[in-house]
Amino acid sequence: MSQNNQTTGSVVTEFFIVGFPGLSPNYYNLMAAILLCIYVAVVTGNSLIVILFVIEHNLHKPMYLIMLSLSLSDMGFCTVALPKVISRYWFNDGYIAFYVCLLQRQLIHYFGTLNSLIMMIMALDRYLAVCYPLRYPVLMTNRTMKILIGLSWTTAFITPTISSMQTVKMPFCGPNLILHCFCDALSMNQLACADITKQNLISYGIAMFVLLAPFSFIIFSYVNILVSVLRIANAQGRLKALSTCTTQMTIIVIYYVPRFVVYTTSNIPNTKLNSSQKIALVMFYSLLPPLVNPFIYCIRIKEIRQFFLKWYVQRNRIEINNIFYLL
Repeated sequence: MSQNNQTTGSVVTEFFIVGFPGLSPNYYNLMAAILLCIYVAVVTGNSLIVILFVIEHNLHKPMYLIMLSLSLSDMGFCTVALPKVISRYWFNDGYIAFYVCLLQRQLIHYFGTLNSLIMMIMALDRYLAVCYPLRYPVLMTNRTMKILIGLSWTTAFITPTISSMQTVKMPFCGPNLILHCFCDALSMNQLACADITKQNLISYGIAMFVLLAPFSFIIFSYVNILVSVLRIANAQGRLKALSTCTTQMTIIVIYYVPRFVVYTTSNIPNTKLNSSQKIALVMFYSLLPPLVNPFIYCIRIKEIRQFFLKWYVQRNRIEINNIFYLL
C-alpha cells in the first residue's frame, strides 16, 4: 500500500486500516457483507433489549439495568469498530486521520473496559442473589445498581485516557499501515518511530489490570455461587441457579480468555501470534458476545419470554377479531 500521500514531513497525518493481511481481494466484498450483517444483527438484537426495557415496566429491575447497559456498550463498540473496516473492504476506503484513529483507539478500549466492569457488576448481582437471597432486595436496589453502572461508565475512561496520552507524545514519522480491523493500542504502538518498550509495558500493564481486577472478583463470586448452589437441598433449585449462572459464565469465558491470549502472547518472547491469527482472535472475542448476548438473554430469561408470549397472543387476538369483523 502506497504511503506517498500519508505523511507530511516527518509527521504521519493518516493511517490505513489493512484489516486481515492475508485476505485475497477476491473476498473483499464477501468480508464486507459478513461484517455488515454482523453489525446489523448486533444493533437489531441489542436495540430490542433497549426497546423492551423502555416499554415493559416489569423489566425495571437491577438485573435488566445491567442488560440494558451491556446492550448500549455493545452497540457503541461495534459502531466505533466496524463501519471503517466495512468501508475499507467495500470501497477500498481504509484511510483514517491520525486524530480520528486516536479517538477510535480511545473508544475501542473504553468500551472494552466498560464491558469488563459491567460483567463484574453482573457477577456481583448474581452473587448477592444466590448467596444472600433474603437480603438481595435490600442490598441490590435499582438505585444501588444505577450508581454502580454510572460509576462504571465514568471510570472506564480513566485507563484508556492514560494510554492515549502516552501515545500522543510518541513520534509517528514513517509506516502508516494499521495491521488490524481498527485502531488499537498494540497496532498503533508498532508504528511509532521510537523505542516502544516502555509504551508496550504501560499498555500491557493497563490491559492486565483492566482484565485481572474484574476477572478476579468474577471468579471469587462464581466460586461462592457454586458452593452455595451445592448446598441447596432442592435439586430443582440447584438446576435453576446453575442455569442462570452458566449462561453468564459462558459469555465471560468467551470475553476474557482470548483477551489474555492476545495480550500475553504479544509480550512474551517466542509466543507471538502472527497478524492474521491475532486479528481473527480479537474479532472473535470482540464481536461474538455482542452478537449472541441479546438472543441468549431473550431465550433464557423468563420475564422476556413472557413479554413475547403476551405480545404474540395479543397480536393473534387482534387478527382474529379483525377476521370476525370482516365476516
